[in-house]
Amino acid sequence: MAPTTYTTDLKGLDEFSARELYDLLRMRVDVFVVEQNCPYSELDGKDIDALHLRLLDGAELLASARILKPHEPQDASKIGRVVVSPAHRGKRLGDALMSEAITACERLYPANAIALSAQAHLQRFYESFGFIGTSQEYLEDGIPHIDMVRQRATQPA
Repeated sequence: MAPTTYTTDLKGLDEFSARELYDLLRMRVDVFVVEQNCPYSELDGKDIDALHLRLLDGAELLASARILKPHEPQDASKIGRVVVSPAHRGKRLGDALMSEAITACERLYPANAIALSAQAHLQRFYESFGFIGTSQEYLEDGIPHIDMVRQRATQPA
């Protein structure tokens, strides 16, 4: 299936309207808690200081990811809560979302690597974007995960 046309935005939590925030959190709960049958606290306190990348078709939310800034200057930025709406799967939006998230991290934090905690079955997907595994597989909320890092892009000479 051909990729869907989309626009992007990158916002802090306080920049969302109530409806936009509801749509974002509902999609995440529908996928990460309900679909994956994984009862855990989706609202983990990290959203408050995060940036939220969204792929949109008009006002319709297609996909989203959360970007966390590095805690210390040498730390990696982090991409998490990577999710595509079930109604829009099969359109390569996961590829588009990851490309946009990496671009945002490189623009905002050019001196830092990018880290993520990948569901283990998606390791090859993330490897296709230059991420490499940095841990053994472990269980997080009952789902196998692996830590991965993408080294910072080399600066032009």
